[in-house]
Amino acid sequence: MRSCLVLVLLLCPPGVLAQVAPPSTERQKQLVHLVRQDCGSCHGMTLQGGLGPSLRPQALQDKPVDSLVATIYNGRPGTPMPPWRRFLSEAEVRWIVEQLQAGFPE
Repeated sequence: MRSCLVLVLLLCPPGVLAQVAPPSTERQKQLVHLVRQDCGSCHGMTLQGGLGPSLRPQALQDKPVDSLVATIYNGRPGTPMPPWRRFLSEAEVRWIVEQLQAGFPE
């Protein structure tokens, strides 16, 4: 079974796996709240920076989406940035990154 998954991952064209349905409307509301409260505690309540860097679109525009997803999902060892993989799926993290780059919902 595991070898089949590896084979599927290797044969899929780049970007296909990233094209998953967005979270439900209710889950989106939960994710917005999580970012505002939990991420905001380090990145500033307006996401303009604090202990962590700014998460505003202009600060993220030159950062690759996959790198941002990896940072949120896996954290950054040796820094205060924790991994969020216990609480969020990779698809949810990707949705958050896309929202941050577009100007996070109020």
